[in-house]
Amino acid sequence: MSMTETVSKRATLIIASITAFITPFMGSSINIALPALERALDANAVLLSWVATAYLLAVAVSLVPSGRMADIYGRKKIFTTGIIIFSFFSLLSGFSMSVSMLIFLRVFQGIGGAMIFATSIAILTSVFPPQERGKALGINVAAVYTGLSLGPFLGGLLTQYLTWRSVFWIHVPLGLVVILLVFWKLKGEWAESRGERFDRIGTLIYAVSIIAMGISLLSALKGFWLLIFGLGIIGMILFVKVELRISNPVFDLRLFSTNRLFAFSSLAALINYSATFAVTFLLSLYLQQVRGLNPQAAGLILVSQPVMMVLCSPFAGRLSDRIEPRIVASIGMTATTLSLLIFLFLDERSSFFFIIMNLAFLGVGLALFSSPNTNAIMGSVERRFYGLASGAVGTMRTLGMMISMCITALVFTLFLGPVQITPEHFRAFMRSFRMAFIIFSLLCLGGIFSSLIRGSLRENNRPGR
Repeated sequence: MSMTETVSKRATLIIASITAFITPFMGSSINIALPALERALDANAVLLSWVATAYLLAVAVSLVPSGRMADIYGRKKIFTTGIIIFSFFSLLSGFSMSVSMLIFLRVFQGIGGAMIFATSIAILTSVFPPQERGKALGINVAAVYTGLSLGPFLGGLLTQYLTWRSVFWIHVPLGLVVILLVFWKLKGEWAESRGERFDRIGTLIYAVSIIAMGISLLSALKGFWLLIFGLGIIGMILFVKVELRISNPVFDLRLFSTNRLFAFSSLAALINYSATFAVTFLLSLYLQQVRGLNPQAAGLILVSQPVMMVLCSPFAGRLSDRIEPRIVASIGMTATTLSLLIFLFLDERSSFFFIIMNLAFLGVGLALFSSPNTNAIMGSVERRFYGLASGAVGTMRTLGMMISMCITALVFTLFLGPVQITPEHFRAFMRSFRMAFIIFSLLCLGGIFSSLIRGSLRENNRPGR
């Protein structure tokens, strides 16, 4: 009896779905708590963006090596370690006495999050056969969006009644539940690349390069940011050369040159997250600072987007089991682009109904894109690359999130500056808001093209699955 046959699919799906819920819940609940955090820790708009971006930068650095370590040492082992780290630093983050301390702790929380991201989808793909994979991934994506849905609402309640610190502490019992379920229900291990060497040199080059580019983008217009960014680019070029020459790279870049479906599906994911992640961040500030809503009311408006994601994602996943994922995902990317363009017309007097309806439309577009696109990525590689592909999914998502926040931080730096968002700066904030959505719309327009030309999953040669 194979490993897949001995593992309970239901237990695996429950464990993966709980962790898929936790990490986006953290992100969306923190977004709604940002104004309270700004007041409590005396942080400006640029520092606020670092609270989110430090976490994303750590995840981006750690995802690729975490995926590779999971293939070599075991996905369950890396997954469990990630849950423990994430929960522990969530606890510590709630005790932060300054924004600098919080940013520092968020880095370690991001490392734990990366270990979760890099393994949960790989474990699901290892357990579920191709004909059931879209359905399982659709449920998993629905769990992600449930976290996004409840984040603004529960985050608003927690912030309003128990302070922003409770937004971090609530993840500790959730993490403990997952740890207990893993030891109780998740039997077996997956390590198809066991015995291969781990590429430490490539990992170091990759980490330094990503950190350099991320820090330089967030420090734009200050000092030697362009030089640091250039060093990051040089580092990435060196990383590519090193990875193509060794037999067991930390990230097998040959997949991008030999597997069209994997390459363009990954690019589409990168573009989609780059264009959409900062939407909640920007709207949270708009609703609470410009429109004067409290955290709970703002959360109720923002919840309309992820609610539609939850409702539509299982359907989109099942649809991609029957219809070519490229078609479903491209329709979703098109709807997402239209929604971002509509937000350009938002002003200080826009109706809340208009915002809710467009967020719901955005949610439908994201649901139609996400699970079919993930199905295409995971279905395009051999079993021994599941950890790498899962890491690639997480890397594209996290790099996209980081790019989205870097774009936002850069726009804030150019149009707003290091000031708190008070009435005298509302006009500058709205200029920043619209410029960010112009950039996001153009990005997503390019994403439609990437999604359409990826090729067919049904025709892709998939030995060993």
